[in-house]
Amino acid sequence: MKPRIIKINPEQPEEEEIRTVAQALLDGGLAIIPTETVYGIAADMRNKETIDRLYEVKQRSRNKPFSLIIDYKERVEEFSSGLSRLVYKLIDRFWPGPLTLILPKTDGSTIGLRMPDNNIAQRVIAAVGFALVCPSANLSGKPPPVDFDEAIKDLGDKVEVAIDAGKARLGIESSIVDLTQTPYRILRQGALSAEEISQVANKKTVLFVCTGNSCRSVMAKAYLEKRLRQEKRSDIEVLSAGILGIPNLGVSPQTQQVLEKEGISAEKHRSLKINNLMIKKSDLILVMERMHEERISELVPEAKNRVFLLKEFARMEGSSLDIEDPIGQPLEFHERTFSIIKEAIERVIKII
Repeated sequence: MKPRIIKINPEQPEEEEIRTVAQALLDGGLAIIPTETVYGIAADMRNKETIDRLYEVKQRSRNKPFSLIIDYKERVEEFSSGLSRLVYKLIDRFWPGPLTLILPKTDGSTIGLRMPDNNIAQRVIAAVGFALVCPSANLSGKPPPVDFDEAIKDLGDKVEVAIDAGKARLGIESSIVDLTQTPYRILRQGALSAEEISQVANKKTVLFVCTGNSCRSVMAKAYLEKRLRQEKRSDIEVLSAGILGIPNLGVSPQTQQVLEKEGISAEKHRSLKINNLMIKKSDLILVMERMHEERISELVPEAKNRVFLLKEFARMEGSSLDIEDPIGQPLEFHERTFSIIKEAIERVIKII
């Protein structure tokens, strides 16, 4: 069998060619496709006959299951549930990228998942509409192919279609981390080192939340980061976001003034709207008002026990535990707001 060879521009993949590959997969065929690590041989995960054929083509033992590739991070929850914060930390940092995660399935078995950092691979998955089986495009026991010529050499007469996109950017297989046990276990050290993985895995994440992510949460993040530097601590990741934030806005002028007096520049800050992944990866979530706490609980109910009002950590007088929004208020109001935030963070830093 002679495959249809399709040359695709890695930077600007042609949609018509992507659809051709996707249709071949939907029709039960096999396709050689590029990823950023090595070339893979893709198949419809739902088609048992195709998967059986893939085992034969690769001359692979049946007791070695295939991993899947997906096109967006949240799709991980289609295959595994009750995921730990560690899973979300690794996904947030390394996906898309050269990291395969072994995760538990609800039926007691396990599954390997990866989101490749490759335009062509991601668009093929999206065009098919579901995850794909995609082991490296080599015979078992042989080196994985890092360019098209290597991929087509042994398997070219065994697939329906093959994409030629030149050389794989990294040219080394993904690292594999088993998260079905505690502590996690690195099954294969590939493109990512054990040190890179452990740096992310061993960090705590603190998330500050306000309404627009232009004043209160920015102050809190900036001050905690300053204190962590003073304490020479690198074990904490600090994030901030808004529940109604318009993405990519800078800080308010008054916030900038307040922080400058503290020796902090917030010129590079750009607002973020909170998302589920931020919440799920965070070990401690500190909010400014009750409504922020309620919104987070609506988005991710299981995070409720990790959400606290920041003012709970301050020794300020007054019955309300809300830190009021200073937007539209004079500089003096912003300064009072910052003093509350600073006092709270001085206590927070002692417990994280």
